[in-house]
Amino acid sequence: MSIFHSMNTTASALTAQRLRMDVTSSNIANVDTTRGTQNADGTWDPYRRKTVTMTAQEGKFSNFLNQAMGIQTKEGVGNGVKVTQIGEDTETPFKLVYDPTHPDANEQGYVETPNVDLLTEMVDLMSATRSYEANITVFNANKAMLTKALEIGK
Repeated sequence: MSIFHSMNTTASALTAQRLRMDVTSSNIANVDTTRGTQNADGTWDPYRRKTVTMTAQEGKFSNFLNQAMGIQTKEGVGNGVKVTQIGEDTETPFKLVYDPTHPDANEQGYVETPNVDLLTEMVDLMSATRSYEANITVFNANKAMLTKALEIGK
């Protein structure tokens, strides 16, 4: 295992949480966007909420086996986290708002608005921010330990 393995692991988490904050910010910015994607028939769908899917970057099986047997290896068992997909929330329906003066209103006067819930997005943003801050704390603690180890070697 490298001396910088824990820093690389934390850095991957920082990158993933930053992307999660960016996607959530995009959702908040498009909370009123009624023209997101154009359909084949020329009509427009509202902006659809985006979601981030993350998975652990697992190490090789041999690393897990060696650790279980007590054998030291150069590589770590886990390798951080990675974003596997930025998808669209297709399960939550669009909201209908009555506004017959809106240019995107249907024959009954209803406008389809994005499936973005501002409260949910704010909770996701706070969660991503807290995770980012926690990873910064871990990174700084690791940096302080490495600095102290270098001072001992003087």
